[in-house]
Amino acid sequence: MSHDFPDFALSPEHEALRESVRALAEEKIAPYAAKVDESSQFPQEAHDALVKADLHAVHIPEEYGGSGADALATVIVIEEVARACASSSLIPAVNKLGTVPLLLSASEEVKQKFLPPVASGAAMFSYALSEPEAGSDAAAMKTKAVRDGDSYVLNGTKRWITNAGISRYYTVMAVTDPSAGANGISAFVVDSEDEGFSFGAPEHKLGIKGSPTRELYFDNCVIPADRIIGEEGTGFKTALATLDHTRITIAAQALGIAQGALDYATGYVKERKQFGQAIAEFQGIQFMVADMAMKIEAARQLTYAAAARSERAMHGDRAPDLTFISSACKCFASDVAMEVTTDAVQLLGGYGYVTDYPVERMMRDAKITQIYEGTNQIQRMVMARQVLKG
Repeated sequence: MSHDFPDFALSPEHEALRESVRALAEEKIAPYAAKVDESSQFPQEAHDALVKADLHAVHIPEEYGGSGADALATVIVIEEVARACASSSLIPAVNKLGTVPLLLSASEEVKQKFLPPVASGAAMFSYALSEPEAGSDAAAMKTKAVRDGDSYVLNGTKRWITNAGISRYYTVMAVTDPSAGANGISAFVVDSEDEGFSFGAPEHKLGIKGSPTRELYFDNCVIPADRIIGEEGTGFKTALATLDHTRITIAAQALGIAQGALDYATGYVKERKQFGQAIAEFQGIQFMVADMAMKIEAARQLTYAAAARSERAMHGDRAPDLTFISSACKCFASDVAMEVTTDAVQLLGGYGYVTDYPVERMMRDAKITQIYEGTNQIQRMVMARQVLKG
C-alpha cells in the first residue's frame, strides 16, 4: 500500500473486492432479502453464494485454510452484504465474532481443529456472552463450568445468541472460579452436537429476521478440557479484547444498511414528481440527502480508520486507542444508520411505510446495531473511560 496515503485509504485490491462483493450481493442476495425478512428464514441462498465466493469468513488466516483478509477487507465485505440484506451480513460478521477469541487466545491445537471448518464453509461459529440477567453487566454471568478430570461440565443459559442453531460451534463464556469475579470467567468452544447442549425457540424480532436469535441451554454439558480458550480465568479479558475488534464489524453493518437506504431514496426522489417537478429539485429534500450522505461518509472514514487499528493490533502492534475508536465507530455508525434509514422512509412518504419498498425493512434492521455488541450507552461509557484516564 502506498505510503502517500493514510493507512486506511483503500488499495486497488480493496476497491476491486468492493466491486465484486457488490455485484454478488445485488445478484445473489438482494433478490431474497424481502422474502427472508417476511418469512424469518435463514438466508440460505446468501450463505451458499458467500461460501462459493469464499466471502463467508474472509478474516481467517491462510494457515487455517482461510483467505487471510485484513480487517478492512472484512469490513468491506460486511458493508456491501448489509447494503443488500442486513440478515445476510451477519454470516461473515458472526463468523468473525465467534472466532476472534480463538485467534487472540486459543492454543494452536484448538485453532487447528476449529478454524479450518469455518474457513471452508463447512461450519459457522457463534459467540455466547450475554445471559438473561447479564446483558450490559456481562461479568455478572451465572453459567458455570466445573472441572471434572479431563472434562468441564457446563450448566447455565445464554441469551440473544446470533445464528444459534445454525452455527456448529460456539465460543461460550462461563464462570470457573465464582470467588474471583471477572477474573473467574473462562472461555470454551462448545460443539452443537455436545450432549447436554440445546437451543431455545427463535425470538420474534423487529429486524434482522433472517438471522435466528435463540437461547443456549447447558444441562450438565460435558466438554473436553482441551477446548478451553486460553488459560482459566482469562475468558472475560478475551471477551472484551474480542469486542474491540468486532464492534467494527457492527459499524460496517450499520454503514451498509445506511448506504442501501440512501441509494434507494436517492433513486426515488429523482423519479418522484410533485408540483410539476422531481422532488429532488426541492431544496428541503436536497438538504436531507446532503446530511444523509455526509453522515454516512463520516461514519465510513471512522470505521475504516478503526479497521486499520484493529489489523495492527491483531499483528501485535500497539494500538492503544483501539478500544476508543472501535466503540466510537460502532456508536456513531449505528446512530447514523438509524437517522438515515428513518429519513429514507420520510423521503419515500407513504411508500416508505409499506413493505413493497425496502426502506422500512432497513429502518427496522438498523435499530439492532444500536443495541447489540454493547448498547450505545455502554459504548459512550467505554469512550468516556478512555478519554478520562488519559
